[in-house]
Amino acid sequence: MQFPGVPVSPPWLALLPPIMAILLCFLTKRVLFSLFIGILSGAMLLAKLNPFSAVANTAVLYVHSLAGVSVSAEGVMEIDLFHPTIILFDFVIGGLVGLIYLSGGAQGFANFITSKVKTRRGGQLASAAMGCAIFFDDYSNTIIVGNSMRPVADRLKISKEKFSYVLDSTAAPIATIAIISTWIGYEVGVIGDALKALPEAFPSGAYMLFLDSIPYSFYSIFALLLVFLIASTSRDFGPMLDAEHRSITTGKLIRDGATPLLKETNLEVMEDAPKKAINFLIPILFLIGISLFGMWWTGGGPGGESFINAIANSDSMLALLWGSIGATLVAMVMYGIQGIANLSRMMDAFINGAKMMILANLILVSAWSISAICGQVGTANYVIGISESALRPWILPALIFVISGFIAFSTGTSWATMGIVIPIALPLAYSLGVPLHIVTAAVLTGSIFGDHCSPISDTTVLSSTFAGSDHLDHVKTQMPYALLVASVTFFMFLLVSLDFDSLPLLLIALFAGGLIIYSLLLFLSDKALKKRGVSPAELKK
Repeated sequence: MQFPGVPVSPPWLALLPPIMAILLCFLTKRVLFSLFIGILSGAMLLAKLNPFSAVANTAVLYVHSLAGVSVSAEGVMEIDLFHPTIILFDFVIGGLVGLIYLSGGAQGFANFITSKVKTRRGGQLASAAMGCAIFFDDYSNTIIVGNSMRPVADRLKISKEKFSYVLDSTAAPIATIAIISTWIGYEVGVIGDALKALPEAFPSGAYMLFLDSIPYSFYSIFALLLVFLIASTSRDFGPMLDAEHRSITTGKLIRDGATPLLKETNLEVMEDAPKKAINFLIPILFLIGISLFGMWWTGGGPGGESFINAIANSDSMLALLWGSIGATLVAMVMYGIQGIANLSRMMDAFINGAKMMILANLILVSAWSISAICGQVGTANYVIGISESALRPWILPALIFVISGFIAFSTGTSWATMGIVIPIALPLAYSLGVPLHIVTAAVLTGSIFGDHCSPISDTTVLSSTFAGSDHLDHVKTQMPYALLVASVTFFMFLLVSLDFDSLPLLLIALFAGGLIIYSLLLFLSDKALKKRGVSPAELKK
């Protein structure tokens, strides 16, 4: 069997880099080492097992990933500043967190919220609601909600694993189905390119096709639903139940021996700081406001067609960098005027905050590098190639969902998965007579599923970082929930495939899917509680 775009032989070796990285992550619990071995294994394949060439190429790959350099099939080197902008932004936002802690603002905000939200249930629901409110960008969502609600979650004894799950499950899922977000420009662009390859024009256009796909984005919808169900019922199962029980009974927010990506214990708090919530809220509001303005400006500004189009076509990371720098300057001016600290103390606090981001940034660069090596060895092309023989109209949406999820899990990137699968899936759907919007939804929501589970995903890393969680603990506790939602999603795609044009069938799928998830949550929780000898009342303290 031929596998176009897979340069290694035998072709199944294209799966080696992601499998090596993911297995080693769980076996050694050393993320950086595991990612490096995965990258090196791919480089060895491309270098025909020459270790010297492989090591040299691995070093170049890391540099290219950090600098945002890519090389086209024709050998043309291209530079995209997205990656270095993220790295710089992470350091600046870490510095901002250090300043806010120095001022006592984080403690002041936590005191204010906990005076209103006094229960773990309320804290989880508030975090989830804030996650849905910041729908316009997944990175902004994780960073703003993480920094805002982390002190509150700590005060209410919500485990770091649970808080990182709430962050991760309300970031990309809400951004990918929102009608105004930084995702839309990319998604619509990829869909538009795929439509051009069809034998006849699609009359309503790429944006309308995206809008039509939203009700069928079952994984994103059900993932959001599960967050609120878990928060409102205080029910958990699997490793998350152990984490929550530990946090409630011992007060330990992370397990003994864990390595949180964000170590706030290194942050200084001025002894005589006033601990005012306003010292937290104003910098965060400037972060949001300047970032939104930056997205509008970089997306066309006054000359753009509309605010929605501007947000969709924006340079979101550049806008977030502007927002973080602006918020940092505002914070320094505020704290200086109040006499909280002098410039020297504030700069020390900024540097200490930036240091917190070193491990997270190293993992990000490694995640980008393994994504790049997966592209070079043809991981996605191999997965698609072995699946083509199984394609039938009734199975296509469910199968495309699984394929997209596996590719995103293996490569750690939902956007690259969308870019790879949509140009293949839409022509296939057209040839088989399957509605394009349903297959589009299968790709988009499948990409979110795989990215959600993957330990090498940048958004998963950021969720661990801004929750202050051990990264592998976050992945391990979140995965059972993601698999539960994905399993229900798979069967709901099969259900709507009985009659692609039936609106009642879609509504039944949405209602039945939600009911099944709720029922399974109660069943699995009861079973886990009974096995551990824990009563539901203990988890509602």
